Amino acid sequence: MSHLLYVFDMDETLINADCSMLWNAFLVEKGIATEPNFLEEDQRLMGLYAQGELDMEDYLAFAMAPITHLPIAEVHQLVEECLNSHVMPTLFQSASSLLEQLKRDGIDILIISASVSFLVEAVARRLGLTQALGIDIVEKEGCYSAQISGVPSYREGKVTRLEAWVKQQPKSYSEVHFYTDSINDLPLCEYADYAYLVNPCPQLAEFSHRENWTVLNWD
Repeated sequence: MSHLLYVFDMDETLINADCSMLWNAFLVEKGIATEPNFLEEDQRLMGLYAQGELDMEDYLAFAMAPITHLPIAEVHQLVEECLNSHVMPTLFQSASSLLEQLKRDGIDILIISASVSFLVEAVARRLGLTQALGIDIVEKEGCYSAQISGVPSYREGKVTRLEAWVKQQPKSYSEVHFYTDSINDLPLCEYADYAYLVNPCPQLAEFSHRENWTVLNWD
């Protein structure tokens, strides 16, 4: 029996924002991120991400610094608060409708994102999804560090992580459908059987003519 797998990027694809940037803004509002010019540096680094030039280790060294002293349970409580106030209100209605249709049809759904796992998994739970991959972070003495565990789900790493995930599943998939906005996901677009470019960035839009690639305008 053949099975379909629908894979979604998260930031600027399912939500009309970048979850990591919303999280960082939330940390500033809560008085947890107190470094001068923290949000300006965040914007600079995410500008590099948009261009496909971000060094993920450098980014995580910066972004994780405000919370490496907090117990993991406290971080998770803060994440839930951030989702309520900042993240979930940005969910694309088109994404919500599609996810509900796929769930009704019994089609397997996976979120794979270059945000850290504790954010990606929390968003997935809110969407009623059980499968999500993000960048795993090493835990040290009950806190999150800034160190990556395993292969980061970023650029080519998304393909590596997806392939490893598929091998662990009890079923085989005849088709992979992938939704994204970002040029960083070009390798996974090329890996998938069908690619859907959601409000694509200019660099990714240049590839929209490829066979089985579709541009979607979501709101």
